[in-house]
Amino acid sequence: GSCRHRCCPGRNNACWAPGTHQARCYCDSYCERTGDCCQDYQASCRRAAVGCVVGPWGPWSSCSSPCGVGSKGRSRQVTVPPRHGGEPCPDLKQRRGCLGDDPACGAAK
Repeated sequence: GSCRHRCCPGRNNACWAPGTHQARCYCDSYCERTGDCCQDYQASCRRAAVGCVVGPWGPWSSCSSPCGVGSKGRSRQVTVPPRHGGEPCPDLKQRRGCLGDDPACGAAK
């Protein structure tokens, strides 16, 4: 079977070609883990694979609660999206807990 013009990212059971002895061979990037890639998978698909590239993390937002327990977040952008079965993108958002300590908090008490 041939993967020419048929490479798919991730796990995709619809991404196959007829193989030997009426068996299917696969052209999705998951076939490398399962060992059922078509003969030309490396030459046809991996050479063209482009992994995701992300930019730097942005600054943390301010605490969602000015007084007491809240959360803050930050994000980053995809600069190069994955193509042809390349590595997928990592998380683009992060959240963490925080304690708001606005000076007005003490006055409100």
